[in-house]
Amino acid sequence: MRSPHHITTHPYTNPYEELGRLDDGPMGDSPLDEFLHEDIREEPDEQDGAEAQDDPWAPPNHRRNGRRRRRGRFSGLPFAMKVVVGILVLAAFLTLADRWALLYAERRAADTLKDRLHLAAAPEVQIDGFPFLTQLADERLDSVKVTVPDVAADRVSLAQVTATARDVRLDTDGPASVRGADVPHLEGDVLLSFADLNRELGASQVTFTGEGRDRVRARGTLPVAGHDLSLRAEARIVRNGDRGIATHIGGMRLDIGDLATYRPGARASEGLHLSRKSADRLAHETRKARALLSIPSVVRRLGVPDSLVREALRNESKLTELTGTPRFVHQAMRLNLIDLALDHPRLLGLLGFDPALLDALPRLTRPVLADQLSLGFRLPEPPSGQVRLRDVRVEEDGIRVRLEGAGLAIGGSR
Repeated sequence: MRSPHHITTHPYTNPYEELGRLDDGPMGDSPLDEFLHEDIREEPDEQDGAEAQDDPWAPPNHRRNGRRRRRGRFSGLPFAMKVVVGILVLAAFLTLADRWALLYAERRAADTLKDRLHLAAAPEVQIDGFPFLTQLADERLDSVKVTVPDVAADRVSLAQVTATARDVRLDTDGPASVRGADVPHLEGDVLLSFADLNRELGASQVTFTGEGRDRVRARGTLPVAGHDLSLRAEARIVRNGDRGIATHIGGMRLDIGDLATYRPGARASEGLHLSRKSADRLAHETRKARALLSIPSVVRRLGVPDSLVREALRNESKLTELTGTPRFVHQAMRLNLIDLALDHPRLLGLLGFDPALLDALPRLTRPVLADQLSLGFRLPEPPSGQVRLRDVRVEEDGIRVRLEGAGLAIGGSR
C-alpha cells in the first residue's frame, strides 16, 4: 500500500523528438508523407519520379493537375458525340466542294455559250438544284437560267435575253468532262429597252416611249438640209414570224417651225402644207395673198371663182374680204406646196421656205422615214432546235417579248 503522499511521475517527453520520429521511416510510411506526396503518387511520370528522389518533398502543383483533369474530361466524351462532330465537318467539306464545282461548271458553260452563239460577252449562267455533284453524276440538271446582255439584232441591240431550261440532259465523259447538253424545253424573255433605242437610233435625236399595249410614240427632231424639223410618229408593234417583230409606222409628221407641216405620202392630206398659223398670216399679208392668187393653177385648187379673183386683184378691199374668209384659210391649208415648188419656187421663197429644204423634203418618203424609225428585230437562229416568240407587248421600259424553245442542243450533245 502506497503512502498517500506518494506522487506518480511520468518520464519527460520532448515534443520535438516526437516530430523527428515522424520522419524516421521510409517515404510514405507516415501519415504526413502520405499527405504531402499524394499528388506525386496520383500521376507519376519519369520526370516527377526523378525530382522526387532528389527532393524528399515539394508543394503540389494544382494548376498542372487541373489541366490533366480537364484533358481527361474531353477524352471521356461519348463516342456518339464524336461521330456527330465528324459528320458535321465532313458535310461542311462536301458542301464547299459542291459549291466550288458548281461555280466552275457555270463559268465553263458561260464560255461555251459565248463561243457557240457568237456573243459579244459571256452570258450569266445559274444552275439551280442541290447538290450539284449528284446532278452531274446523274447527267441531268434540274434547272439552268441563262441571261445574255446586249444581243445584236439587226439595227438594234436587245438589252437582255433571259431563258430558263429545265430537265437539261448532259453528254459527259465523266463528271470532269461535259461535251454538251440537250435542252428539251425552255422559256425566256426578251427586252428591247427604250433607253437603248434612244441611244442607238439617236442620230435623229428621237426618243421612244410606250403608249398602250402595242404602240410606241416617237418624238424628237430630224435634221434636214440644215433645219431641225420636229418629228412625230406612232409605231405599232406586231409579231413577224416565229423569231421577229415588226413595226408599222404611222402618223409621221415633220413640223417646219410654225410655217408648215410635211407628211410623207401621196394622199391629198399628205405632202407639204401650210400650218394654221401660217395660213392666217397669209390672209392678212396682201402682197403674199396677191402673189398666190395670180397663179391660175393655185386659184383652181383654192376653188375660188375667177370673177372674185379678178376683183380681188384690182381692189385691195375685195382682196382683204376674200382672204379673210374661213373658207380661204381652210383651202390654203389644203394646198400641197411640194407641187407648187416644182413650178413656182419663187412663190414658196416668198412664203418663207428655204429652197434647199424644199429639195430635200421629197426625198423623205414614207419608206425612208419608216426605216429610220423601225424597231423591228429578229432573234439569232439557234444551231439546232427551234426558238419562237409567243407574245409581244409594250411596257414602260421597252418592248418585252416572251419566247419558248424546244429540241435545242449545245456543244457535242447526243
